[in-house]
Amino acid sequence: MPDTEARVGVWSEIGKLRRVLVCQPDLAHQRLTPDNSAELLFDDVIWLAQARRDHFDFVSKMVDHGIEVLDLQDCLATVLADPTARAWVLDRRLTDFLVGPNIRRELRPWLDELPAATLARYLIGGIAFHEVPAEVAGPFLRTFAETEPAGFVIALLPNTQFMRDNSSWVFQGVTLNPMYWPARQQETLLTTAVYNFHPAFAGEQFKVWLGNLDGQTYNHGATTLEGGDVMPIGNNTVVVGMGERTSRQAIALLARSLFQAGAAERVIIAVLPKTRSAMHLDTVFTFCDHDVLTAYAPIIDGVKPISLRPDDSEPGGMSVTPERKGLTDVIGDALGVKFNVVATAGDIYGIQREQWDDANNVVALEPGVVIGYDRNTLTNTALRKAGIEVITIDASELGRGRGGGRCMTCPILRDPAY
Repeated sequence: MPDTEARVGVWSEIGKLRRVLVCQPDLAHQRLTPDNSAELLFDDVIWLAQARRDHFDFVSKMVDHGIEVLDLQDCLATVLADPTARAWVLDRRLTDFLVGPNIRRELRPWLDELPAATLARYLIGGIAFHEVPAEVAGPFLRTFAETEPAGFVIALLPNTQFMRDNSSWVFQGVTLNPMYWPARQQETLLTTAVYNFHPAFAGEQFKVWLGNLDGQTYNHGATTLEGGDVMPIGNNTVVVGMGERTSRQAIALLARSLFQAGAAERVIIAVLPKTRSAMHLDTVFTFCDHDVLTAYAPIIDGVKPISLRPDDSEPGGMSVTPERKGLTDVIGDALGVKFNVVATAGDIYGIQREQWDDANNVVALEPGVVIGYDRNTLTNTALRKAGIEVITIDASELGRGRGGGRCMTCPILRDPAY
């Protein structure tokens, strides 16, 4: 059961949301170009000014509902003002393997002296070779700046906008996620620094279900996990999507960790197709109320669930059971609920368009109240007819990286719902 005094812990998908971590669009998005956007997992460049206005509106609507909203870049600036924390971050972000030994030596003294807010912006937005002051750049920086005039000595991380993925809070613990695409893998370090050093997390007791708080880089092999696939639904049950970005190895390790701690009794795996349109479970399926889900039927209707449970016959053992029912029925049985599933609305073309535009990727602020994108008019109308209050935000720029309200939020504290 949740500790009522704790400031961390996520116990459901739709209970009252109390604290959440987001990341405003900023410098990294200004540096998206037609040449680099695909590699950085964006479908197009974005209009930064409009994206910032829309994200501010998104945050404001959460604050209006009494939610404490933390921003990664602001939190990181607070962390980097502490010399010990700054050294911790730079020791791990500026390594021989990430930037090269000689460039590391040339660059580090400058970064050690930058104002904290500037350094936070650079660690998310990237540092271009041409931005390093001439008096700082040594022979290696100068030479490689000539060969890569538009290149970055520290890569930009625009996908921090989608804070759901690099960590995920599951009951009274967190996963620090080894991510699938190289373009996203350095995000986890920055969030880990916030959990380690920011005052908002000082003194909090929590487990680490996967990953590590030391921030060191390890070879995770085939173990990849992203928070868009992780849903702590309650009643000692967690649902995890297994598709493009979350592997069976990661799910098994997460399940073992939860079972050994007695934190969960069941992990339901949703086996997804490995497609960009269904990159995470939450791109095709989210919770809206105690008994209302929204789902993209062409994918969810074909999902074959698998249940993992503890097996005490051996240390760390677990059983595996292919389920005979569909995903929504299996989840309903686990929670003792008969769900009304609101399908993506429209004709054969419209449902594909609305799913692509994150119609099923809503974030619940409390039972029956969600935030979604305005452009998904048909699905939003269907949700309202089902009794859901849909608060809308502009999708034109924020959605270019393929993520909606759930993708852009990492809940830190959320109440139980079942």
